[in-house]
Amino acid sequence: MDKKVALRQCVGCGEKGDKRDMMRVVRTPEGDITLDFKGKMNGRGAYLCKNPECLLKAFKNKGLERAFKTSISEEVINRLKEEICD
Repeated sequence: MDKKVALRQCVGCGEKGDKRDMMRVVRTPEGDITLDFKGKMNGRGAYLCKNPECLLKAFKNKGLERAFKTSISEEVINRLKEEICD
């Protein structure tokens, strides 16, 4: 029997892909929004392709705001851009 592949949808471009090939963005119970590199942090998660363009699309189409059901400040957007580009 084959193992099931955990598919997730990118909130930027809408493409579905393997969970392990995507980045997880998390809104923690305290309300902070950060990247979860290990995929184990507590909180509500949203997935993005490992492509900086998808992050920009997610901000433009408000995909992350819909996923987290909250508004996202410009400061958080800039911090996420820096983390992804590094």
